[in-house]
Amino acid sequence: MAGEVENIQMIEKTQTVSGINLNRLREKVKFYIEKHQYESALFWADKVVSLSNGNSDDVYWYAQTLYLTGQFHRASQLLRSRKLDKTNSSCRYLAAKCHFECKEWQTALNILDMVENQSYLPSFSKHNLTESLYDPSNNKEVEHSVNLLRGKIYEAMDNRNLAVDCFREALRQDVYCFEAFDMMVHHHMLSAQEERELLDTLPFAIQCPVEEVELIRYLYENRVKKYDKPKDHRVPGSLSCLNDNMDIVVNLAERHYYNCDFRECHKITSKVMSEDPYNSQCLPIHIAVLVELKKPKDLFYLSHKLVDLYPNDPVSWFAVGCYYLLTEKSEPARRYLSKATTLDRVYGPAWLAFGHSFAAENEHDQAMVAYFTASQLMKGCHLPLLYIGLEHGLTNNFKLAERFFSQALTIASEDPFVLHEMGVIAFKSQEWSTAERYFMDALRILENIGQEVVVEKWEPLLNNMGHTYRKLRNYEKSLEYHKRAGILSPQNPSTYSAIGYTYVLMGDNLMAVDYFHKALGIRRDDQFSTTMLSSVIEILMGEMDPCEGASEDFPAFPTPGKLEFSHSSSQELSDLDINPEDNSSMAIEEVDMDD
Repeated sequence: MAGEVENIQMIEKTQTVSGINLNRLREKVKFYIEKHQYESALFWADKVVSLSNGNSDDVYWYAQTLYLTGQFHRASQLLRSRKLDKTNSSCRYLAAKCHFECKEWQTALNILDMVENQSYLPSFSKHNLTESLYDPSNNKEVEHSVNLLRGKIYEAMDNRNLAVDCFREALRQDVYCFEAFDMMVHHHMLSAQEERELLDTLPFAIQCPVEEVELIRYLYENRVKKYDKPKDHRVPGSLSCLNDNMDIVVNLAERHYYNCDFRECHKITSKVMSEDPYNSQCLPIHIAVLVELKKPKDLFYLSHKLVDLYPNDPVSWFAVGCYYLLTEKSEPARRYLSKATTLDRVYGPAWLAFGHSFAAENEHDQAMVAYFTASQLMKGCHLPLLYIGLEHGLTNNFKLAERFFSQALTIASEDPFVLHEMGVIAFKSQEWSTAERYFMDALRILENIGQEVVVEKWEPLLNNMGHTYRKLRNYEKSLEYHKRAGILSPQNPSTYSAIGYTYVLMGDNLMAVDYFHKALGIRRDDQFSTTMLSSVIEILMGEMDPCEGASEDFPAFPTPGKLEFSHSSSQELSDLDINPEDNSSMAIEEVDMDD
């Protein structure tokens, strides 16, 4: 009994100094933190430390207020001078976090690695003030935060393998730690297979109540299946109230984007932006789809708003860079995209767009450097590999191009862009049947999307189908696809040149002349059409009597030799002209015929 009275007296002594109720002041500190009045919280936290004679719990919260007011070095010095970073997990985490905010990666890592008799500081409240401040059994509650911070430090130091290990461990220690999951998924650190394996190994059943297991698993699975068909999207009946949740809606828009249904994606992102104009998850997708749909005015307005409101956010300068890319001004685009990558070194979309700015000017080496950087930052995304393959194709290194396209295909097996480029490589290798198969697979996927697909973008695919069938001597099908391409893009002279050339091979020279004239009507300096038109006219001159109906005494002109055409001597297709446009997909152009 005497011992209990002594303990009560000790507790009262720690809570009251000179008649001042320290618990009330501590609650004031917490109250001002909740109301974001950090200067008031800092003032009273400082006084509580002095009144409690340096109580460790009060020192910790004083350091928290210093952190919240941006005084990072001061907060770290406070904790380290009292050696709390060596004896207490929460203080150690906070001290390392301060140096992380100052971008002092190695110092932060050194603090996390220094552990001596660590203990855990619970947050104070009126419910736990009488509990022990040093309860080693609670130590696990901060472990996932330490691993999350360690992963961020490793990522900032470009050690992405160790970063992934730390994020995985943080998520296994606390399956509710969405930030660790998002770092891996949003930064494309895992392949699709690795993402599925991670979800299968998370201890949902152990850490979550039975009623929450389905919720958490669904939310995580919905985030990772970005390459799945949007039509397969289903919200479980018990979670139907999540249908209008912004994260779920944005994930659906991302699927439409990766499945090339840009119209539907734009419809969804526009609705999200009208309700939540600065949704950080939606903004990159919305910017990318504005580039795909060629809407410079909308992108100009959005980028100006973002720069005015969030000048320190990389997405703002990414939007500005994309606007200049869309308006074909590569130099200012590079300047603003470089600013975005300076603000966030691991911002993958900006690195992709940075590469596009070089590719637009045929600076292949610089473009590939940017794409390789993006590939290191976005291991689970197929786009950097696709763009690297395109650059290798432009430099006539078809073997390397095929290797990168194949790697991209393992990540996104039904991406029509990748399938199209695989078909082009097969065509260059004179594997006509293989090229036909890839082109048909790409066309089948596009036709399954529906009527909302941006058909103009795929005119080159139809023309390449026509070139392939011409090589296979199936001239009727060749004409069919070329004419379909002409309907989509009626001002492309190479389409009319291809149709005219196919008519030549079919022996219909009159139709060929008509289409060569159409090609020259659009582009007067088309050398191929000019040469072919001259040759075909010579043939026609030799096939008809120049003075039909004239007197028999009129001397006949000599007949020029007939120009023979055969498939074996037909003109080969030239290299692809690739003009990449944005951070998420590429613009493809058909193979034009050389003169």
